[in-house]
Amino acid sequence: MSTRSDNSTQSAVNTRALRDVLGHFCSGVTVVTAMVGDEPAGFTCQSFSALSLDPPQVLLCPSRRSTSWPAIRTVETFCINVLSSGQRDLSDRFAKSGGPKFAGVQWRPAERGAPILEGVAAWFEVALAAEHDGGDHLIAVADMLDFGSDPVTEPLVFHRSRYGGVVELSLGSIESGS
Repeated sequence: MSTRSDNSTQSAVNTRALRDVLGHFCSGVTVVTAMVGDEPAGFTCQSFSALSLDPPQVLLCPSRRSTSWPAIRTVETFCINVLSSGQRDLSDRFAKSGGPKFAGVQWRPAERGAPILEGVAAWFEVALAAEHDGGDHLIAVADMLDFGSDPVTEPLVFHRSRYGGVVELSLGSIESGS
């Protein structure tokens, strides 16, 4: 693995402008959950991606400012819940630091105990395999243990700092450019 160790190629970047441009990339929204002792813990994580099919791995990038990740990373397993289009309120709730995030939230335990939130589009039960520096975030690689989905539930999408949903285009409209 190679990494750039000098800062000579990094210029002063307007972080607000960069954030706006990065916002053109649509992403799903996840809530990472775990049982920390007897209490459920969780946080919203927009930076999530498939990494490898062999071995089955995913990656997520929690913020270094997260108050939940330090506790979650110490447990044996955790779940990554892909929120459905109707779960904007859960995204907002779990994005806040502290407070009773799970109050009134329905969930069931995965095989190894991590919370699977009710109504999610998909979920992945994982174990932390590695963690790397990622600037103001961490890059966490997780091994897949179990997973599931609801084939009719649409995911929640985040684009240009707004929530949205998936819009299906017919093949005809794609070919005609409309």
